[in-house]
Amino acid sequence: MPPFHQNSRTRNRHFNLRLIRLLFVLLVRCAAGRSGKNCLYFYPKAYIDEAQKRGIADRAETMKKGKRFMLLFCVVMLAALIAMLSLWNRAADFKTAYGQAAAILIAANWFDGIVVDRLWVGHGKIWVIEGMEGVPYVKPWRDVLIKRALATALYLMVALAVAGAAVGIGKIIAQ
Repeated sequence: MPPFHQNSRTRNRHFNLRLIRLLFVLLVRCAAGRSGKNCLYFYPKAYIDEAQKRGIADRAETMKKGKRFMLLFCVVMLAALIAMLSLWNRAADFKTAYGQAAAILIAANWFDGIVVDRLWVGHGKIWVIEGMEGVPYVKPWRDVLIKRALATALYLMVALAVAGAAVGIGKIIAQ
């Protein structure tokens, strides 16, 4: 057996994580279009306030746009996760579905904080907004780590609902 041999279950888990991360990035990239200004709602509150002072954006409209995007984003991501668990992975029992849902949600959470927030936003030219030079827009590591740790606890609870839905859909389809 080769030293890096993986069984099909491990390959499937890695594929699931890659698929969710790809969907995540595609949704954010589509929302951003050609400018981070289209996703201003992702930026720190102080940055949004400064953008309003400089006449670049309206805070209320930015937050409304953010709520619309986040609703669509959450529906698409959760539907994809539930479909993945029930149709592709065929998680037949709650414990298995919960473990998979929790692992994927937590991995996506940390991917968002480290790869998206710190690396992509911190180093990608698309996220630099003209007229906002000199205003820091990348969240400090401390904030990212605290937010992601708290979100991990939240996602452990969300995984309960996702697992229940995945098992329920799996049973309906199996009939």
